[in-house]
Amino acid sequence: MSRKIFKGIWIVALSVFLASLVFIMGITYSYFSSLQKHQLKNETELASQGVEKAGESYFENLNAEGYRITWIGADGTVLFDSEANPTTMENHLEREEVKQALNEGYGESTRYSSTLSDKQLYAAKRLPDGSVLRLSMMQLAVWTLILGFAQPICIVIMIALVLTFVLASRLAKLIVKPINEIDLEKPDQYFGKENYQEIEPLLRHIAAQRNQLKLDQAQIEKTAMIRQEFTANASHELKTPLHAISGYAELLENGMVKEEDIKPFAAKIRGEASRMTKLVEDIIDLAELDSGGTELQWENCDLYCIAENAVDSLDTAASALNITLALEGTNAPLWGVPQILYSIVYNLCDNAIKYNHAGGSVTIGVFPSKHETKLSVKDTGIGIPAENRERVFERFFRVDKSRSKEVGGTGLGLSIVKHAVMIHNGTISVNSVVGEGTEFIITLPNTPEKGKS
Repeated sequence: MSRKIFKGIWIVALSVFLASLVFIMGITYSYFSSLQKHQLKNETELASQGVEKAGESYFENLNAEGYRITWIGADGTVLFDSEANPTTMENHLEREEVKQALNEGYGESTRYSSTLSDKQLYAAKRLPDGSVLRLSMMQLAVWTLILGFAQPICIVIMIALVLTFVLASRLAKLIVKPINEIDLEKPDQYFGKENYQEIEPLLRHIAAQRNQLKLDQAQIEKTAMIRQEFTANASHELKTPLHAISGYAELLENGMVKEEDIKPFAAKIRGEASRMTKLVEDIIDLAELDSGGTELQWENCDLYCIAENAVDSLDTAASALNITLALEGTNAPLWGVPQILYSIVYNLCDNAIKYNHAGGSVTIGVFPSKHETKLSVKDTGIGIPAENRERVFERFFRVDKSRSKEVGGTGLGLSIVKHAVMIHNGTISVNSVVGEGTEFIITLPNTPEKGKS
């Protein structure tokens, strides 16, 4: 980075210097040109006064070094020239500066020499007798001027190059130094400081990224703990029925069971096996939901029809416990995964039945609106204490462990519900009064834009 900054400063400084040099040379050349013209005009005025007073004798022994003097008659005939024989020279009546002098009293012009490298300046003055006195001098081309200044220009360039190199090197180090000293572990300590104003957006981005990484790390650690806890809980939940099955089977194998007790033992074995099967099914469902339901089929479905199917499936279990099931609402089209939506309604209703009082009721409501659908499952059961309402969605968490063992719950139903709602980009809330009942309220978006596609 330091090298790039140095190179950038070096190029900019050198470009500015060269541009300044060209500008200065242009100004200098323009100044010398105007100075030469002014000087030529003054010399022409002085010479014309000399010719006016002395006549042709003015040209005798005249030292006109640096100037060419030409005296031209009113008819354009050359009467005198300081550098050529006037008799061999052509008529000058059509020369631009001569014509202007005859018409206006004074004239001037510029013509390039035959080499095209230098140009000649001409100034002409009309005398009282009608003749014209003309003076000319060579004006050096800009390249000639530069060559004349070659030595001092080279010295200036060398000095400028050395200074530019030194200053660019030091400036690059000064710019990079604060950046190199940044403690990326604590980027927020540089916010608002003058030396870091230009890179403060970058520092804020780094700080945000670090915070996000910390959150991600915390989430990873939390997920790892949840998985570890889940594995331990799942092992514990599976170990209990396995021990029971193993114990009953061992008694049967050793002939230690009376003939009349064989059927009850078989029933207990079947019951524990069913419990294990349900637990394994719930674990598989959770694993699928944890993956985001990527392999599930999304489609347009009706939550009210799904709720009807769930109520029909649980009607027998509810009747056995003298629980009344009631479905309210109307058809509710939405975009979702039918089997996952079914698991939401089924698990909520199953819990509402298991944790209810004999003779109680469970009311399921499906109420669609323009952009979302509300699902409500309300029971008249034992209720959930306030301190446990947030934890009911944790895996294997049970409000009443003795009641859960009695009714055979796996402790995963509400975890499945929560994950299913999250996959559909919905929300879930709980209202409960201990001893009076519980209501779960779920809100799901109707369209693919709000839900998953």
